[in-house]
Amino acid sequence: MPTRDECLQADRQDPLAPLKHQFELPAGLLYLDGNSLGVLPKAAAARSAQVVTQEWGQGLIRSWNTAGWFDLPARLGDKLAPLIGAGPGQVVVTDTTSLNLFKALAAALRIQQQAAPQRRVILSERDNFPTDLYMIQGMMDLLQQGYEMRLIDDGLPLEQALDDSVAVLALSHVNYRTGAMYDMAAVTARAHAQGALAIWDLAHAAGAVPVDLAGAEADFAVGCTYKYLNAGPGAPAYIWVAPRHADDFRQPLSGWWGHQRPFDMAVAYEPAGGIRRYLCGTQPIVSLAMVECGLDISLAANMNDVRKKSLRMGDLFIDLLESRCASHPLTLITPREHARRGSHISIRHPHGYEVMQALIARGVIGDYREPEVLRFGLTPLYLGYTDIWDAVDTLKTVLDTEDWKNPEFAQRGAVT
Repeated sequence: MPTRDECLQADRQDPLAPLKHQFELPAGLLYLDGNSLGVLPKAAAARSAQVVTQEWGQGLIRSWNTAGWFDLPARLGDKLAPLIGAGPGQVVVTDTTSLNLFKALAAALRIQQQAAPQRRVILSERDNFPTDLYMIQGMMDLLQQGYEMRLIDDGLPLEQALDDSVAVLALSHVNYRTGAMYDMAAVTARAHAQGALAIWDLAHAAGAVPVDLAGAEADFAVGCTYKYLNAGPGAPAYIWVAPRHADDFRQPLSGWWGHQRPFDMAVAYEPAGGIRRYLCGTQPIVSLAMVECGLDISLAANMNDVRKKSLRMGDLFIDLLESRCASHPLTLITPREHARRGSHISIRHPHGYEVMQALIARGVIGDYREPEVLRFGLTPLYLGYTDIWDAVDTLKTVLDTEDWKNPEFAQRGAVT
Protein backbone atom coordinates (compact mmCIF):
# COMPACT_ATOMS: atom_id res chain seq x y z
CA MET A 1 0.00 0.00 0.00
CA PRO A 2 1.43 3.43 -0.95
CA THR A 3 2.28 5.71 1.95
CA ARG A 4 1.53 9.41 2.18
CA ASP A 5 5.26 10.18 2.10
CA GLU A 6 5.53 8.29 -1.19
CA CYS A 7 2.67 10.41 -2.53
CA LEU A 8 4.46 13.58 -1.45
CA GLN A 9 7.56 12.43 -3.29
CA ALA A 10 5.55 11.69 -6.44
CA ASP A 11 4.08 15.20 -6.28
CA ARG A 12 7.57 16.72 -6.11
CA GLN A 13 8.48 14.88 -9.31
CA ASP A 14 5.25 15.68 -11.16
CA PRO A 15 5.87 17.70 -14.37
CA LEU A 16 2.30 19.04 -14.24
CA ALA A 17 2.52 20.32 -10.66
CA PRO A 18 3.34 23.97 -11.62
CA LEU A 19 0.01 24.28 -13.47
CA LYS A 20 -1.87 23.99 -10.18
CA HIS A 21 -0.82 27.53 -9.36
CA GLN A 22 -2.84 28.85 -12.30
CA PHE A 23 -6.08 27.92 -10.54
CA GLU A 24 -8.00 29.44 -7.63
CA LEU A 25 -8.37 26.54 -5.20
CA PRO A 26 -10.19 27.31 -1.93
CA ALA A 27 -8.08 26.63 1.14
CA GLY A 28 -9.03 23.60 3.17
CA LEU A 29 -10.82 21.79 0.35
CA LEU A 30 -9.93 18.75 -1.72
CA TYR A 31 -11.82 19.18 -4.98
CA LEU A 32 -12.51 15.90 -6.75
CA ASP A 33 -15.44 17.08 -8.86
CA GLY A 34 -13.73 18.49 -11.93
CA ASN A 35 -15.59 15.90 -13.97
CA SER A 36 -18.74 17.89 -13.19
CA LEU A 37 -17.48 21.48 -12.85
CA GLY A 38 -13.89 22.55 -13.23
CA VAL A 39 -12.27 25.10 -10.93
CA LEU A 40 -11.65 28.77 -11.61
CA PRO A 41 -8.55 29.69 -13.62
CA LYS A 42 -6.88 32.71 -12.03
CA ALA A 43 -6.91 34.50 -15.38
CA ALA A 44 -10.69 34.25 -15.72
CA ALA A 45 -11.60 37.06 -13.31
CA ALA A 46 -9.37 39.55 -15.10
CA ARG A 47 -10.59 38.42 -18.50
CA SER A 48 -14.25 38.76 -17.54
CA ALA A 49 -13.57 42.20 -16.06
CA GLN A 50 -11.88 43.21 -19.31
CA VAL A 51 -14.89 42.11 -21.35
CA VAL A 52 -17.38 43.82 -19.06
CA THR A 53 -15.61 47.08 -18.20
CA GLN A 54 -13.59 47.71 -21.35
CA GLU A 55 -15.00 45.83 -24.32
CA TRP A 56 -18.64 46.25 -23.31
CA GLY A 57 -18.32 49.29 -21.04
CA GLN A 58 -16.15 51.38 -23.37
CA GLY A 59 -16.28 49.69 -26.75
CA LEU A 60 -20.01 49.03 -26.62
CA ILE A 61 -21.40 47.71 -29.90
CA ARG A 62 -18.14 48.52 -31.70
CA SER A 63 -16.55 45.56 -29.92
CA TRP A 64 -18.27 43.07 -32.23
CA ASN A 65 -15.59 44.22 -34.67
CA THR A 66 -12.84 45.88 -32.65
CA ALA A 67 -12.63 43.24 -29.89
CA GLY A 68 -13.22 40.28 -32.20
CA TRP A 69 -16.51 39.22 -30.66
CA PHE A 70 -18.00 38.13 -33.97
CA ASP A 71 -15.20 35.68 -34.71
CA LEU A 72 -14.86 34.37 -31.14
CA PRO A 73 -16.77 31.05 -31.60
CA ALA A 74 -14.55 30.03 -34.52
CA ARG A 75 -11.32 31.34 -32.99
CA LEU A 76 -11.93 29.43 -29.77
CA GLY A 77 -12.89 26.40 -31.83
CA ASP A 78 -9.51 26.50 -33.54
CA LYS A 79 -7.81 26.78 -30.15
CA LEU A 80 -9.76 23.82 -28.74
CA ALA A 81 -9.27 21.67 -31.84
CA PRO A 82 -5.85 20.15 -30.94
CA LEU A 83 -7.27 18.84 -27.66
CA ILE A 84 -9.75 16.64 -29.53
CA GLY A 85 -7.71 15.67 -32.57
CA ALA A 86 -9.35 18.16 -34.92
CA GLY A 87 -8.02 20.68 -37.40
CA PRO A 88 -8.52 24.41 -38.04
CA GLY A 89 -11.96 25.38 -39.23
CA GLN A 90 -13.59 22.20 -37.90
CA VAL A 91 -14.87 23.30 -34.47
CA VAL A 92 -17.01 26.12 -33.13
CA VAL A 93 -17.61 26.90 -29.47
CA THR A 94 -21.30 27.68 -29.12
CA ASP A 95 -24.61 26.82 -27.49
CA THR A 96 -24.96 23.79 -25.18
CA THR A 97 -24.00 20.15 -25.55
CA SER A 98 -27.68 19.24 -25.86
CA LEU A 99 -28.35 21.72 -28.66
CA ASN A 100 -25.17 20.75 -30.48
CA LEU A 101 -26.15 17.08 -30.27
CA PHE A 102 -29.48 17.99 -31.83
CA LYS A 103 -27.67 19.71 -34.70
CA ALA A 104 -25.29 16.78 -35.23
CA LEU A 105 -28.11 14.25 -35.09
CA ALA A 106 -30.13 16.24 -37.60
CA ALA A 107 -27.15 16.42 -39.93
CA ALA A 108 -26.39 12.72 -39.64
CA LEU A 109 -30.00 11.69 -40.24
CA ARG A 110 -30.27 13.97 -43.25
CA ILE A 111 -27.17 12.38 -44.76
CA GLN A 112 -28.59 8.92 -44.13
CA GLN A 113 -32.02 9.85 -45.50
CA GLN A 114 -30.33 10.60 -48.79
CA ALA A 115 -27.91 7.65 -48.79
CA ALA A 116 -29.89 4.90 -47.05
CA PRO A 117 -33.50 5.99 -46.38
CA GLN A 118 -34.48 2.53 -45.10
CA ARG A 119 -32.35 2.99 -41.98
CA ARG A 120 -34.59 4.07 -39.10
CA VAL A 121 -32.68 3.15 -35.92
CA ILE A 122 -30.75 5.60 -33.72
CA LEU A 123 -28.50 3.53 -31.51
CA SER A 124 -27.25 4.73 -28.12
CA GLU A 125 -26.58 3.28 -24.68
CA ARG A 126 -29.05 2.86 -21.84
CA ASP A 127 -26.46 4.30 -19.48
CA ASN A 128 -25.67 7.26 -21.71
CA PHE A 129 -26.01 10.73 -20.19
CA PRO A 130 -29.78 11.36 -20.04
CA THR A 131 -29.80 14.59 -22.06
CA ASP A 132 -28.36 12.66 -25.03
CA LEU A 133 -31.25 10.20 -24.86
CA TYR A 134 -33.78 12.98 -24.39
CA MET A 135 -32.52 14.82 -27.47
CA ILE A 136 -32.79 11.63 -29.53
CA GLN A 137 -36.36 11.18 -28.31
CA GLY A 138 -37.15 14.80 -29.15
CA MET A 139 -35.72 14.40 -32.65
CA MET A 140 -37.81 11.28 -33.29
CA ASP A 141 -40.94 13.05 -32.07
CA LEU A 142 -40.22 16.00 -34.35
CA LEU A 143 -39.55 13.94 -37.47
CA GLN A 144 -42.49 11.55 -37.07
CA GLN A 145 -40.97 9.20 -39.64
CA GLY A 146 -40.90 5.88 -37.85
CA TYR A 147 -37.53 6.23 -36.17
CA GLU A 148 -36.65 3.90 -33.30
CA MET A 149 -34.20 4.44 -30.45
CA ARG A 150 -32.32 1.23 -29.64
CA LEU A 151 -30.28 1.06 -26.44
CA ILE A 152 -27.16 -0.95 -25.74
CA ASP A 153 -27.16 -2.63 -22.33
CA ASP A 154 -26.11 -5.86 -20.65
CA GLY A 155 -28.76 -7.80 -22.56
CA LEU A 156 -28.00 -6.19 -25.90
CA PRO A 157 -24.28 -5.56 -26.45
CA LEU A 158 -22.95 -3.29 -29.17
CA GLU A 159 -22.03 -6.18 -31.45
CA GLN A 160 -25.64 -7.36 -31.57
CA ALA A 161 -27.29 -3.95 -31.55
CA LEU A 162 -25.31 -2.51 -34.45
CA ASP A 163 -26.82 -3.89 -37.67
CA ASP A 164 -27.81 -2.62 -41.10
CA SER A 165 -30.95 -0.92 -39.74
CA VAL A 166 -28.90 1.61 -37.75
CA ALA A 167 -28.62 5.08 -39.23
CA VAL A 168 -26.69 6.78 -36.42
CA LEU A 169 -24.68 5.59 -33.43
CA ALA A 170 -24.56 8.21 -30.64
CA LEU A 171 -22.33 7.42 -27.66
CA SER A 172 -20.33 9.13 -24.94
CA HIS A 173 -16.60 8.52 -25.19
CA VAL A 174 -16.39 8.28 -21.39
CA ASN A 175 -19.49 7.22 -19.47
CA TYR A 176 -20.66 9.89 -17.04
CA ARG A 177 -21.64 7.45 -14.30
CA THR A 178 -19.02 4.69 -14.40
CA GLY A 179 -16.02 6.34 -16.04
CA ALA A 180 -15.86 3.51 -18.59
CA MET A 181 -14.28 4.55 -21.91
CA TYR A 182 -14.97 3.28 -25.40
CA ASP A 183 -12.26 2.60 -27.97
CA MET A 184 -13.41 5.38 -30.27
CA ALA A 185 -11.52 4.23 -33.34
CA ALA A 186 -12.65 0.60 -33.05
CA VAL A 187 -16.30 1.46 -32.38
CA THR A 188 -16.41 4.04 -35.17
CA ALA A 189 -14.91 1.53 -37.60
CA ARG A 190 -17.55 -1.01 -36.57
CA ALA A 191 -20.30 1.55 -37.13
CA HIS A 192 -18.96 2.48 -40.56
CA ALA A 193 -18.66 -1.18 -41.53
CA GLN A 194 -22.41 -1.45 -40.89
CA GLY A 195 -23.13 1.75 -42.83
CA ALA A 196 -23.91 3.88 -39.75
CA LEU A 197 -22.56 7.32 -38.84
CA ALA A 198 -20.96 7.94 -35.43
CA ILE A 199 -21.60 10.89 -33.09
CA TRP A 200 -19.41 11.15 -29.99
CA ASP A 201 -20.15 13.10 -26.81
CA LEU A 202 -16.79 14.18 -25.36
CA ALA A 203 -18.11 15.89 -22.22
CA HIS A 204 -16.25 13.58 -19.83
CA ALA A 205 -13.24 13.08 -22.07
CA ALA A 206 -11.86 16.29 -23.59
CA GLY A 207 -9.03 17.73 -21.52
CA ALA A 208 -8.61 14.56 -19.45
CA VAL A 209 -7.95 11.76 -21.93
CA PRO A 210 -6.37 11.86 -25.40
CA VAL A 211 -9.00 12.27 -28.12
CA ASP A 212 -8.25 11.85 -31.82
CA LEU A 213 -11.42 12.47 -33.81
CA ALA A 214 -9.63 12.65 -37.14
CA GLY A 215 -7.61 9.52 -36.45
CA ALA A 216 -10.75 7.64 -35.43
CA GLU A 217 -12.51 8.86 -38.60
CA ALA A 218 -15.48 9.95 -36.49
CA ASP A 219 -18.33 11.83 -38.14
CA PHE A 220 -19.53 14.30 -35.50
CA ALA A 221 -18.61 15.20 -31.94
CA VAL A 222 -19.99 17.50 -29.25
CA GLY A 223 -18.93 18.34 -25.73
CA CYS A 224 -18.94 20.89 -22.93
CA THR A 225 -16.14 23.15 -21.77
CA TYR A 226 -16.99 23.47 -18.07
CA LYS A 227 -15.62 20.15 -16.83
CA TYR A 228 -11.99 19.27 -17.52
CA LEU A 229 -11.56 22.40 -19.67
CA ASN A 230 -12.41 24.70 -16.72
CA ALA A 231 -14.42 27.30 -18.62
CA GLY A 232 -16.97 28.10 -15.91
CA PRO A 233 -20.49 27.00 -14.93
CA GLY A 234 -22.76 26.70 -17.95
CA ALA A 235 -19.99 27.83 -20.31
CA PRO A 236 -20.69 27.36 -24.04
CA ALA A 237 -20.17 23.92 -25.50
CA TYR A 238 -18.65 22.96 -28.87
CA ILE A 239 -19.36 20.95 -31.97
CA TRP A 240 -16.98 19.27 -34.41
CA VAL A 241 -17.91 18.01 -37.85
CA ALA A 242 -15.68 15.90 -40.05
CA PRO A 243 -14.71 17.98 -43.10
CA ARG A 244 -16.36 15.45 -45.41
CA HIS A 245 -19.74 16.31 -43.84
CA ALA A 246 -19.30 20.01 -43.15
CA ASP A 247 -21.40 21.24 -46.08
CA ASP A 248 -23.83 18.32 -46.29
CA PHE A 249 -26.87 19.78 -44.58
CA ARG A 250 -28.89 22.89 -43.85
CA GLN A 251 -28.75 23.75 -40.17
CA PRO A 252 -32.16 22.83 -38.65
CA LEU A 253 -31.66 25.56 -36.04
CA SER A 254 -31.08 28.04 -38.82
CA GLY A 255 -30.41 31.18 -36.85
CA TRP A 256 -28.86 34.27 -38.32
CA TRP A 257 -25.39 33.63 -36.88
CA GLY A 258 -25.12 30.62 -39.17
CA HIS A 259 -26.08 32.62 -42.27
CA GLN A 260 -23.53 33.16 -45.01
CA ARG A 261 -23.99 36.95 -44.72
CA PRO A 262 -25.94 37.67 -41.53
CA PHE A 263 -25.87 41.43 -41.93
CA ASP A 264 -27.44 41.34 -45.36
CA MET A 265 -30.64 40.85 -43.38
CA ALA A 266 -31.96 38.66 -46.17
CA VAL A 267 -35.37 37.02 -45.91
CA ALA A 268 -34.15 33.62 -47.13
CA TYR A 269 -31.69 31.54 -45.14
CA GLU A 270 -28.38 30.76 -46.85
CA PRO A 271 -26.07 28.63 -44.69
CA ALA A 272 -22.49 29.69 -44.18
CA GLY A 273 -19.82 27.43 -45.57
CA GLY A 274 -18.24 24.81 -43.34
CA ILE A 275 -18.45 24.73 -39.56
CA ARG A 276 -19.92 28.23 -39.15
CA ARG A 277 -23.30 26.95 -40.32
CA TYR A 278 -23.55 25.12 -37.00
CA LEU A 279 -23.88 28.45 -35.20
CA CYS A 280 -27.38 29.60 -34.38
CA GLY A 281 -28.07 32.84 -32.53
CA THR A 282 -26.15 35.74 -31.03
CA GLN A 283 -23.33 34.49 -28.82
CA PRO A 284 -23.00 34.97 -25.00
CA ILE A 285 -19.77 36.92 -25.16
CA VAL A 286 -18.92 37.24 -21.46
CA SER A 287 -19.07 33.49 -20.77
CA LEU A 288 -17.63 32.69 -24.18
CA ALA A 289 -14.57 34.84 -23.52
CA MET A 290 -13.72 32.98 -20.31
CA VAL A 291 -13.52 29.67 -22.20
CA GLU A 292 -10.11 30.75 -23.43
CA CYS A 293 -8.63 30.95 -19.93
CA GLY A 294 -9.21 27.27 -19.29
CA LEU A 295 -8.12 26.28 -22.77
CA ASP A 296 -4.81 28.09 -22.37
CA ILE A 297 -3.95 26.02 -19.31
CA SER A 298 -4.94 22.75 -20.98
CA LEU A 299 -2.86 23.60 -24.02
CA ALA A 300 0.16 24.28 -21.79
CA ALA A 301 0.09 20.67 -20.62
CA ASN A 302 1.39 17.67 -22.52
CA MET A 303 -1.63 15.41 -23.00
CA ASN A 304 0.52 12.30 -22.61
CA ASP A 305 1.60 13.59 -19.19
CA VAL A 306 -2.02 14.36 -18.34
CA ARG A 307 -3.16 10.86 -19.24
CA LYS A 308 -0.25 9.18 -17.46
CA LYS A 309 -0.94 11.12 -14.27
CA SER A 310 -4.68 10.49 -14.49
CA LEU A 311 -4.14 6.75 -14.69
CA ARG A 312 -1.59 6.76 -11.86
CA MET A 313 -4.00 8.72 -9.65
CA GLY A 314 -6.77 6.31 -10.53
CA ASP A 315 -4.64 3.30 -9.69
CA LEU A 316 -3.66 4.95 -6.41
CA PHE A 317 -7.28 5.71 -5.54
CA ILE A 318 -8.34 2.11 -6.21
CA ASP A 319 -5.38 0.64 -4.30
CA LEU A 320 -6.04 2.81 -1.26
CA LEU A 321 -9.77 2.18 -1.41
CA GLU A 322 -9.34 -1.59 -1.44
CA SER A 323 -6.59 -1.70 1.17
CA ARG A 324 -7.96 0.85 3.64
CA CYS A 325 -11.75 0.61 3.21
CA ALA A 326 -12.14 -3.10 2.52
CA SER A 327 -14.43 -3.70 5.48
CA HIS A 328 -17.13 -1.42 4.09
CA PRO A 329 -19.79 -2.19 1.43
CA LEU A 330 -18.09 -0.36 -1.44
CA THR A 331 -18.26 -1.62 -5.02
CA LEU A 332 -15.94 -0.28 -7.70
CA ILE A 333 -17.88 0.24 -10.96
CA THR A 334 -15.09 1.92 -12.93
CA PRO A 335 -13.01 -0.40 -15.14
CA ARG A 336 -9.55 -1.19 -13.81
CA GLU A 337 -8.04 -1.57 -17.28
CA HIS A 338 -6.32 1.61 -18.42
CA ALA A 339 -7.61 1.37 -21.98
CA ARG A 340 -11.20 1.25 -20.71
CA ARG A 341 -11.02 3.98 -18.08
CA GLY A 342 -11.56 7.71 -18.26
CA SER A 343 -10.51 10.15 -15.54
CA HIS A 344 -13.03 9.66 -12.78
CA ILE A 345 -13.51 6.83 -10.32
CA SER A 346 -16.99 5.71 -9.32
CA ILE A 347 -17.98 3.48 -6.43
CA ARG A 348 -21.32 2.31 -5.10
CA HIS A 349 -22.40 2.33 -1.47
CA PRO A 350 -25.93 1.51 -0.25
CA HIS A 351 -26.05 5.00 1.29
CA GLY A 352 -23.95 6.74 -1.33
CA TYR A 353 -25.75 10.07 -1.13
CA GLU A 354 -25.31 10.36 2.63
CA VAL A 355 -21.67 9.26 2.45
CA MET A 356 -20.92 11.93 -0.16
CA GLN A 357 -22.60 14.65 1.89
CA ALA A 358 -20.56 13.64 4.92
CA LEU A 359 -17.39 13.79 2.81
CA ILE A 360 -18.27 17.24 1.53
CA ALA A 361 -18.85 18.42 5.09
CA ARG A 362 -15.29 17.32 5.87
CA GLY A 363 -13.87 19.25 2.90
CA VAL A 364 -13.65 16.51 0.25
CA ILE A 365 -15.89 17.46 -2.66
CA GLY A 366 -17.05 14.81 -5.08
CA ASP A 367 -20.59 14.22 -6.28
CA TYR A 368 -23.39 11.67 -6.30
CA ARG A 369 -25.32 10.02 -9.13
CA GLU A 370 -28.18 7.57 -8.96
CA PRO A 371 -28.19 4.78 -8.10
CA GLU A 372 -25.89 4.80 -5.06
CA VAL A 373 -22.85 6.12 -6.98
CA LEU A 374 -20.12 8.32 -5.51
CA ARG A 375 -18.01 9.94 -8.25
CA PHE A 376 -14.49 11.29 -7.79
CA GLY A 377 -12.97 13.35 -10.60
CA LEU A 378 -9.21 13.02 -10.98
CA THR A 379 -8.11 16.24 -12.65
CA PRO A 380 -4.35 16.11 -13.32
CA LEU A 381 -3.96 19.86 -13.84
CA TYR A 382 -4.67 20.78 -10.22
CA LEU A 383 -4.77 17.57 -8.18
CA GLY A 384 -1.78 15.68 -6.79
CA TYR A 385 -1.15 12.21 -5.46
CA THR A 386 -1.22 13.43 -1.87
CA ASP A 387 -4.68 14.87 -2.51
CA ILE A 388 -5.84 11.40 -3.50
CA TRP A 389 -4.31 9.84 -0.38
CA ASP A 390 -5.96 12.44 1.85
CA ALA A 391 -9.33 12.05 0.12
CA VAL A 392 -9.40 8.30 0.67
CA ASP A 393 -8.23 8.81 4.26
CA THR A 394 -11.20 11.10 4.83
CA LEU A 395 -13.53 8.60 3.19
CA LYS A 396 -12.22 5.93 5.56
CA THR A 397 -12.93 8.18 8.54
CA VAL A 398 -16.48 8.89 7.36
CA LEU A 399 -17.14 5.17 6.93
CA ASP A 400 -15.40 4.02 10.12
CA THR A 401 -17.17 6.56 12.32
CA GLU A 402 -20.48 6.15 10.47
CA ASP A 403 -20.60 9.92 10.34
CA TRP A 404 -22.82 9.63 7.27
CA LYS A 405 -25.73 8.47 9.49
CA ASN A 406 -26.20 12.04 10.74
CA PRO A 407 -29.75 12.96 9.59
CA GLU A 408 -28.59 16.22 8.02
CA PHE A 409 -26.70 14.28 5.36
CA ALA A 410 -29.90 12.68 4.09
CA GLN A 411 -31.42 16.04 3.17
CA ARG A 412 -31.31 16.36 -0.62
CA GLY A 413 -30.63 19.53 -2.53
CA ALA A 414 -31.83 20.20 -6.05
CA VAL A 415 -28.38 19.31 -7.42
CA THR A 416 -26.57 16.16 -6.28
